[in-house]
Amino acid sequence: MNILNLIRWKNLGMMALMQYLIKYAMLVPFVVPYGVDITLNGFGFSLLVLATLSIAAAGYIINDIYDVETDLVNKPDKVIVGKSVSEKTAYTLFIVFNVIGVLIGFYLSHLVGRSGFFALFVIISGLLYIYASYLKRLLLVGNIVISILVAMSLLLVGLFELLPAVTVQNQETQLTFFKIIFDYAVFAFSLNLLREMIKDIEDIDGDYKSGMNTLPIALGRDRASKITFVFAIVPLLIVIHYVITYMYSQLYVVIYFLALVIAPLIFLIIKLYMAKTKKDFTFLSSLVKLIMLFGMLSLVLYKFVLLES
Repeated sequence: MNILNLIRWKNLGMMALMQYLIKYAMLVPFVVPYGVDITLNGFGFSLLVLATLSIAAAGYIINDIYDVETDLVNKPDKVIVGKSVSEKTAYTLFIVFNVIGVLIGFYLSHLVGRSGFFALFVIISGLLYIYASYLKRLLLVGNIVISILVAMSLLLVGLFELLPAVTVQNQETQLTFFKIIFDYAVFAFSLNLLREMIKDIEDIDGDYKSGMNTLPIALGRDRASKITFVFAIVPLLIVIHYVITYMYSQLYVVIYFLALVIAPLIFLIIKLYMAKTKKDFTFLSSLVKLIMLFGMLSLVLYKFVLLES
């Protein structure tokens, strides 16, 4: 169980869910009615998910290794490396998960006839290491990089499923569905960046002790809270624009977004404006994850939206 907590099994489960939703809720149902061409069979796609989760798990491990000093201040009860799992074991697991992810990525890239895609797995793996060891200490840079990598976990599905199957005849359809995936990736990026900013405020004490230069350390907790409050409006505007532009004619879809995405985002913004304590920001960080989950679950609705339109 300690190793499962080390690799953040709940976060990995959510990542896998998002990828499977993209394939089986948004792509597979439209193979016949819309002529969407997908590249990977069920086994091949499961390998893609496994590669993504393996590299993400390695990222969580190396981050925990470098964060021991910080976590001893911010969350001493949840420190794993050096306590329930030795640092040597953690490093070994980091290497093993990276090797698994990169090797599967190499195989899949050649399987779909896009050998250049292999570089993505190497770059993502490398960036996760650089993030943990250096980038996260830089003002907003680490937050942006890790949020881009979260978005990439969604884009990988489009890259491996849609782009290798593009032909002159289906180009418009393939790119239309890739654009939908891209829109969700932008949503995931903005929400994850918001969560990273909230976590920086939550973890200011340990980050300061570790010599990091996060937004609340550079500008102070109050100013950072105000900036985060303003930025929280961005994902709200993205969702509202998306619903008005693409979903306005589907009443039940609009209700879903209003009740489970837009309303929670408005509530989050209000609570963020009033947040003062570490407990407040911990709650808001968890709320962002819940909003992201409901946002991704909306993929299930596309079968009804597109087939009825």
